[in-house]
Amino acid sequence: MKIGVLLKQVPSSDEQIKIADPSAGIATGDIKWTINPYDEYAVEEALRLKDAKKASSVVVYTVGGKAVEQRIRDALAMGADGAVRLDDPAFEGSDCLGISRILSAALKADDVSLVMAGKQAIDGDNAQVPMMVAELLDWACVGVVSKLEIGDGSLKAWRASGGGVQDVVEANLPAVITADKGLNEPRYASLRGIMMAKRKKILVKGAADLGLDGATVGAGAAHVVEDAWSLPPARPAGRILEGDNAQRVQELVRALHEEAKII
Repeated sequence: MKIGVLLKQVPSSDEQIKIADPSAGIATGDIKWTINPYDEYAVEEALRLKDAKKASSVVVYTVGGKAVEQRIRDALAMGADGAVRLDDPAFEGSDCLGISRILSAALKADDVSLVMAGKQAIDGDNAQVPMMVAELLDWACVGVVSKLEIGDGSLKAWRASGGGVQDVVEANLPAVITADKGLNEPRYASLRGIMMAKRKKILVKGAADLGLDGATVGAGAAHVVEDAWSLPPARPAGRILEGDNAQRVQELVRALHEEAKII
C-alpha cells in the first residue's frame, strides 16, 4: 500500500506577520518557513505505518514553486520515500477547491491507497483541502483523528467529538485521514536522514502531466478570492489598579460590570 501525505509550507508559528499590501497578502521576504505542524503528525503516522509493514512507501505531495522544496526535504529527512511537487503557471491563484483538484489528480495517477494530512493549516485555517480531495476521489474521509489502526483493506479511527467524548469510526480503504495533535509525536530527522534526503529526487508535475484541464484550477476558476488583507486591531493598553487589595477588587468588579459589561 502506498501512502500519500499532503504537505503545506506555512510561516513558523512564532513569526511576526506583516502585511505587504492590502491586496497582496503578507510580506514574505524575511519569513521563516516550516512544515505545517499538523502535517508533521500526518508524516509521522505514515512513517509508523510503513515501519509496521502496513505500507510499502510514503510519498509527499505539495503544491508550490521551487521555494517549497526545503520543506519537502524536511519530510524526506524524516523518512519519506519520495515526493511530488505540483507546479504549473496554471495553478497560480488556486483556491482550496483548485488545490484539491490538483492534489486529487496527482494521487489518482500514483495509485495511492491512503492519504494522510493535517487537520488544518495554521496559516489560512480553512480545514477544507483534505475533505475536498476525498470528495473528488469518492473516498471515505475521517477528520481530526487522534488514534488510527489500519487493517486488511480497512481502518479504525478515534476522534474527539467534544466534551471528552470520542467517536470511533470504521471505514474501508482507500480513505483520507486528517491528523490531530496527540496522534503521535513526530520524530526528529537524523543526520543520516538529512544526508539521504539531499539525494532523493523530487518529481515535478504540471497540469499536462496530470491530465488536468488548466481552466479548472488557478485564479480563473477560483470561487474564493482573498483581498483586503489587514492585521487584527491592536489590543487596548492594560490598566493597573491602584489601592489595597480590597480597593482593587472593588474597582475590578466595577470595571467588569460597568465598562466590560461581562458580569
